[in-house]
Amino acid sequence: SKVGDPRPGQPYKGGNFSAFLPDNKDGQKTAMLLKKAFERGLTFQIKSCNGEERVTWGLIPHKTSWDGGKARNGYPDAQYLREVCTML
Repeated sequence: SKVGDPRPGQPYKGGNFSAFLPDNKDGQKTAMLLKKAFERGLTFQIKSCNGEERVTWGLIPHKTSWDGGKARNGYPDAQYLREVCTML
């Protein structure tokens, strides 16, 4: 089990996760960095919620909506690609 697993060896629920990037040079660069982070186990974490463990987003911010702005994890957010690339 990985560091941060609240109950190592216990089953946990998965989920469906979607994130969006623009199809341009900066978006493609970000996608490559996010892929590396995923391969290193940094994209998701397991959290205990109401007595059951489940997979959730980790600390790397993802845009989960095309709209709604920064407040709703969406676009427009002029700083997002620069901020996430700096973090990655």
